[in-house]
Amino acid sequence: MAVPIFRVSVPQSGPAPRSFGPALPGLHETSKKRRLLFCVPSELNPVRPALSFCVGTHLIPHPNKVDRGGEDAFFVSSHNGGAIAVADGVSGWAEQNVDPSLFPQELMANFSYLVGDEEVNSDPQILIRKAHAATSSTGSATVIVAILERNGILKIANVGDCGLRVIREGRVVFSSIPQEHYFDCPYQLSSEAVGQTYLDAMVSSLELIEGDTIIMGSDGLFDNVFDDEMISTLARYKDVVEAAKALANLASTHAMDPNFDSPYALEARSRGFDVPWWKKILGRKLTGGKLDDITVVVGQVLSS
Repeated sequence: MAVPIFRVSVPQSGPAPRSFGPALPGLHETSKKRRLLFCVPSELNPVRPALSFCVGTHLIPHPNKVDRGGEDAFFVSSHNGGAIAVADGVSGWAEQNVDPSLFPQELMANFSYLVGDEEVNSDPQILIRKAHAATSSTGSATVIVAILERNGILKIANVGDCGLRVIREGRVVFSSIPQEHYFDCPYQLSSEAVGQTYLDAMVSSLELIEGDTIIMGSDGLFDNVFDDEMISTLARYKDVVEAAKALANLASTHAMDPNFDSPYALEARSRGFDVPWWKKILGRKLTGGKLDDITVVVGQVLSS
């Protein structure tokens, strides 16, 4: 079962509603560049203060997909100490006349419906299993999900190359590990039997403390922005909404710069992809960002 995915804008006052990325067909869209502020409440713990997320999001579609809103989707929930997820639709399905955005949209909608399920019990890997099984759209997507327990334990599961960083006191203390079959072909959940499943997910957990910042995103962020750039950008913004927007805009700027020596270009060269030999003789090398949908979720860890 899936629930509708609504696009929302940040209200001027009062609590912000949830947002789960691109709308399903027929739903009203207010903006192609969306941002959200969502502060997740938690209850007091008799042993230590409970922790929760205050989350800001921003999504910028691929320049050629602005009219459709792109093929990324995301999910934010108040469950437990907070739950966040990003899914990146595989664009190759368009060659088979399949809308690549539908699978990640429905997957995130099913995350929303199932995150509080008793069997899931705050286990992100089980959430992936149940949401994937409930998704009937044709297509595939990479996905990452993180669930914060009130005791500060962050549980993470990812399939593919959506990513997550935990920033503490100006340095990266945790980085998710991308999964791929080969360069530019990540693991992915799929409607087809040949795809990966929850059993292939990379599962991690770590203890967060008040003041930690989480950056989650699709590969459109991590292919175009280095970790030190993320850290310096976060240092300029106290507001998570503005931080998410700034990171997305930075990724977009780098993606369109043919001279920027991006993380994607560095990785490509390390795998043997480069300019022709005659250009190397002239001192040239493969550079440039990677045009893509860009989804950024920034979560600040707060104590009740």
